[in-house]
Amino acid sequence: MVLAPVVLLCLGFPIFLILLATSAAVLVFFLNVPTAITHQIMFSSIDRFALLAVPFFIFTGELMFRGGLASRLLRWVASMIGRVRGSLPLTTLGMTTVFSAISGATTAAVAAVGSVTYWRLRETGYSDRFASGLITSAAAIDNLIPPSLGFIIYGVASETSIAALFAAGIIPGLVLAGFFGVYIYAHAARTSLREAEAFSWPEFLGATRDSLWGLGAIVIILGGIYSGVFSPTEAAGIACVYSIIVTVLVYREVNLRQLFEIAARSMYVTAQVFVIVAVAGLYAWLLTTGGVAQSAANFVAGLHAPAWVVLVAINLFLLFVGCFIDTASAMLVLTPLLVPIARTIGIDPIHFGVIVVMNLSIGTFTPPFGLNIFVFQALFKVPSAVLYPGLVPFIVLAIAALILVSYVPALSLWIPRALF
Repeated sequence: MVLAPVVLLCLGFPIFLILLATSAAVLVFFLNVPTAITHQIMFSSIDRFALLAVPFFIFTGELMFRGGLASRLLRWVASMIGRVRGSLPLTTLGMTTVFSAISGATTAAVAAVGSVTYWRLRETGYSDRFASGLITSAAAIDNLIPPSLGFIIYGVASETSIAALFAAGIIPGLVLAGFFGVYIYAHAARTSLREAEAFSWPEFLGATRDSLWGLGAIVIILGGIYSGVFSPTEAAGIACVYSIIVTVLVYREVNLRQLFEIAARSMYVTAQVFVIVAVAGLYAWLLTTGGVAQSAANFVAGLHAPAWVVLVAINLFLLFVGCFIDTASAMLVLTPLLVPIARTIGIDPIHFGVIVVMNLSIGTFTPPFGLNIFVFQALFKVPSAVLYPGLVPFIVLAIAALILVSYVPALSLWIPRALF
């Protein structure tokens, strides 16, 4: 169960096929159980109410992106920042953070934010390396600021409250954005670029009025969840209906034909996610029933190593895995294995969820297989020789933010404890 996936991954097989082939081989040759259990476990892995939020949030993000929300949010964030050094890249970062409160997928953030900021950054004078690195890495904040597909998947895999995980990700997401913001300001100071108008109340009020419908989605999603009016899954469905009303009837930038095209695209992305969820559920079940998770927890307990040392090892392991495997697959396979270890060393499951999601979010913009990298290169045709060096400073800063979040649990637990 370890060797076969590594070999198949090196041979270039898709991750869902790797997990399915490995699980099937174990069931046929090493376990005395009916093979019919395969499809039963796969179905039960996706037969979860919480997972209904996944297609809804994917659809909402796609619709808001295609429906003109991205450009309105850009104007609103830019009107607040005004004329400071690095105003345009800071606006890009701020827009990503705001967009994260509507869509839970990092790839959607790359497409939405990149489409309206990349060429502006280049025309203003920022290097291709810097602009590419900023957009690709900043999109990872989408996995921390709620609603987050990463927290939904972790919550399902670990049976942890998704609403509490959403609350736990707010401050770590802002911490990561803050680290990036400091670097952006320092970089802009070196280049001596000033690319925006001074702050103006008329412009700010006009931009706020123009983006009110889009900002309303954030209020509905987060306000509804934390006020107890509806669950995260119900919030996703309501956000879906709201986004249709705004983009089709209010902004009128999406017609019925485009609406069906967006729905078809969202269905395709959802299918990609759910086939991984199904086979990863089977693989995780074999790990659990085979006693691997408990054996690993007992092994760590037997080492009598300090908790901080174990946490360092877990972080390094997750950072390495995130370079090669997508977030959903890694989370579904590793969560049943790592959560017992976290409990053994006394880490709160909610705090640990933030650590896991943050690690794997860094993987989305870490070469060679980060999903954000693939999406950005597909959109803007930037060669790896340009993009990879631009990512290095952001990777270093993200790891620094990860260390802070890992060893200061209050950053993750303060809001959940205040709300629940």
